[in-house]
Amino acid sequence: MLDYDIQIVGGRIGKEPAQKPGRSKQDYSTPVSFLAAVEKRFGPIDFDLSAHSGNNVAARYYSPDDDSLKQDWTLPGVRVAWLNPPFADIEPWAARCYECRALPRWTLLLVPASIGANWFYEHVVRAAMVFGLNPRLSFDGKNPYPKDCLLACFGFNACGFDVWRWR
Repeated sequence: MLDYDIQIVGGRIGKEPAQKPGRSKQDYSTPVSFLAAVEKRFGPIDFDLSAHSGNNVAARYYSPDDDSLKQDWTLPGVRVAWLNPPFADIEPWAARCYECRALPRWTLLLVPASIGANWFYEHVVRAAMVFGLNPRLSFDGKNPYPKDCLLACFGFNACGFDVWRWR
């Protein structure tokens, strides 16, 4: 059963699910089937930019102890860098990906498709090739994530938008 907050929208009373900031799990692993599709399209993932030993997708990764946002992301020799960051605050992660847009490699950012968010407008639009993902991903292996997700692909100065039927 969902908790609801009453919201008045346009003079009408509506119900919307109550948000529980800070209480949602932020370190789900990326679905294996989606990672297989990513590697088929972009090549093997050489580096995971935000992971821990239980959810890393590459042998080399920045852990919470490394504080990825303070590290060098140029990563010479890396052809594909992966990022499935905590969704609670995407802006600093998108900003760092934006800095990678001209590198001769892919920096792949998996996040909710929040196209009205400031981070999307400031750091993704016109800076990355953006793929809307179809079908929706399931991070817990049981239920589809309640929002659409996107894969923003930074590198090679590529930009644009398409829908990727990844399965």
